[in-house]
Amino acid sequence: MRELIRVEGMSCSACSAAVERQVLKLEGVHSAEVSLMQKLLVCEYDENKLTRNEIFEAVKKVGFSAFTYNPKENISKNENERKSKSNVRLILSVILLLVLMYISMGHMMGAPLPAIISPHTNPFLFGLVQLIITIPIVILNRKFFVVGTKAFFSKAPNMDSLVCVGSGAALIFGVYNLVMMVVNSTKSQMLANNLYFESAATILTLVSVGKYLEERSKVKAGKALDGLLNLAEQTAIVLSDGMETQINAADIKVGDILVIKPGNRLPCDGIIVKGHSSFDQKALTGESMPVEKSEGDSVMSACVNLDGYLLVRATKVGEQTTLVKIISLVKQAGASKAPIARLADKISGFFVPCVMIIGIVTFIVWLCLGYDLDFALSRAISVLVISCPCALGLATPVAITVAAERCAKEGILVKSAKSLEALNAVDTVVFDKTGTITKGHPSLTDIIPFGCDRETLLFFAYSVEKNSEHPLSYAVCSYVEDNYKQCADIKEVDNFKAIFGKGVYAETDGKVALGGNYALMEQYNIDISEVKDKCKELSKQGKTPLIFALDGSVMGIIAASDTLKDNAAQQIQRISKMGIEVYMLTGDNELCANAVARDAGINEKNVFSQVLPQEKQQKIEYLQSLGKNVLMVGDGINDSPSMVKANVSMAIGSGADIAVDCADIVLMKSNLADVCTAIGFARKTVKNIKENLFWAFFYNVLGIPVAAGLFFFAFGIVLNPMIAAAAMSFSSLFVVFNALRILKIKA
Repeated sequence: MRELIRVEGMSCSACSAAVERQVLKLEGVHSAEVSLMQKLLVCEYDENKLTRNEIFEAVKKVGFSAFTYNPKENISKNENERKSKSNVRLILSVILLLVLMYISMGHMMGAPLPAIISPHTNPFLFGLVQLIITIPIVILNRKFFVVGTKAFFSKAPNMDSLVCVGSGAALIFGVYNLVMMVVNSTKSQMLANNLYFESAATILTLVSVGKYLEERSKVKAGKALDGLLNLAEQTAIVLSDGMETQINAADIKVGDILVIKPGNRLPCDGIIVKGHSSFDQKALTGESMPVEKSEGDSVMSACVNLDGYLLVRATKVGEQTTLVKIISLVKQAGASKAPIARLADKISGFFVPCVMIIGIVTFIVWLCLGYDLDFALSRAISVLVISCPCALGLATPVAITVAAERCAKEGILVKSAKSLEALNAVDTVVFDKTGTITKGHPSLTDIIPFGCDRETLLFFAYSVEKNSEHPLSYAVCSYVEDNYKQCADIKEVDNFKAIFGKGVYAETDGKVALGGNYALMEQYNIDISEVKDKCKELSKQGKTPLIFALDGSVMGIIAASDTLKDNAAQQIQRISKMGIEVYMLTGDNELCANAVARDAGINEKNVFSQVLPQEKQQKIEYLQSLGKNVLMVGDGINDSPSMVKANVSMAIGSGADIAVDCADIVLMKSNLADVCTAIGFARKTVKNIKENLFWAFFYNVLGIPVAAGLFFFAFGIVLNPMIAAAAMSFSSLFVVFNALRILKIKA
């Protein structure tokens, strides 16, 4: 089974890597991916071999806490509660640090200091007061020592370990010098200048401030998801035995009849059993215009009933509703890892140990070069605190999370980070024809009367076809009903019968009325010589001609075809301009397929026609064999195998459930414009990830040598540990803020 597990306490990519390694050791675990950004573990395991609690225990062994994930949990609310608890700690740390900085460094700038704690008159008390102020700061920020030490002894050191060692070394060195003041009072004044209490306190406080700002930024990145969470209706009105009863939305059962009044949000998915209304679906699908719904139509949770009184039968409740599934998909996408993130993960696995080794080597080298303990220790501590595994760990997940939520806002559901990266690399798009490029149902295209006027032909056709359930009959009747409110010439017919594969037969006023193809006309000996050429011409255009005859005489031709969606040609042109080659797959004959391709602007050489469902997958494999990265866009059950085979797949949201389940990306609006939008988002997201990774690598490659003192001899540049701590926090903030730019991308 696949499960999301919330993990608390992680601070860098080394933390997430440690959790992954520990969980993967468990028997029965197939895969484990941890998102530092989402604080989530996505785990696939065999529930017959392993329990959730055993996974929790494995996470606990490396120093973190694990909890059951609740898709309805309000992230920002939890973060705010946790933030309010840490505010006191942070404020006290900053206040104490300011006092400490004044005592330890104020006298250097001429600030007054009582003689009793002056470094010139009483150096021991000067140091002791600093220690007394530093200890509460250490206690307030003990998390770094607790988590860092646990991680170190579990052989998975992380950022907390670096802060723990750096701050701890400064603290111990300060205590050592304080003791030496007592042992050798003659050196007290000199030792008073080598106390590192302010460095230890500053490292802890600045890193805490940086993590606080980073967490605030990450919460901002999750605001779109919170917007979805807030859409969940908390109560519902159930109709039972004619009585309306208000209940909690969580208590709704499948089959319950719900009363939905104007202005109410739907608490679950359902089907309208009485009434009609307009619905605001913008929050789920991104559609700006209201959508009309009436009896028999399905409705989705969280959509707003604008103006009608409705009775709705619940069909999906709880975690099965569209809203909760969207929330889970967005969370899952943010928690998953793109292949590009593997590079950062591999580096994170040995990054912290390497930094510790570099810090030790730096310390030893400076001592060997004849520099004093104070100088060597300062360089080593700077190395430890400037290195930033956080920036590496956040580079990919923060961008993926923001992108997934931004896409969801536009009605584009991305199921994994891998999907976004694969979409970025796409150079070929394969569209299924029916229901994807076309509307999926026939519409009238040509009305050609012979010996009568247009209305007479249409009303006659309606009279003959209205009793048939064939899609072509439905197209004729829908056209007449939509365009003519009053049809005075529509007549009742007798002896109606549908003739399989040919058309329909009826009688009106004792005369034979027919509507259908050549075969039907030949069966009843109707002379169609005058319309035959026109029928062939229409067939070449991919249209289906219906011949109508009354009492042995042809009345005219009505042609129908599955027409293009309104914006299909425009969007296919947009895709081509993006440098992507467009193909079309269909089971239709070559004439029909080529006609649709011409109208859509697809090269006829790129059309695969008369393709059986089981052959669609072979066409995808053929294109991949040519070295193409293929995106398959479909909507039907027969598209599923080809969607699975493609490098990445999209499903039209209104399509079959199995197609939606197989797809990597779901277009909720069923709008082809979203194909371009999704590709655009993917390209900008991957670009953003590369920028983040570049910055994270560049920062560490440049920062660590500077901190180690590599430029000391050439330029006299050294880095104070306090400056290093501030720089480390800035690098993580830069990555988060850069990812937040995705929120401003225009759809």
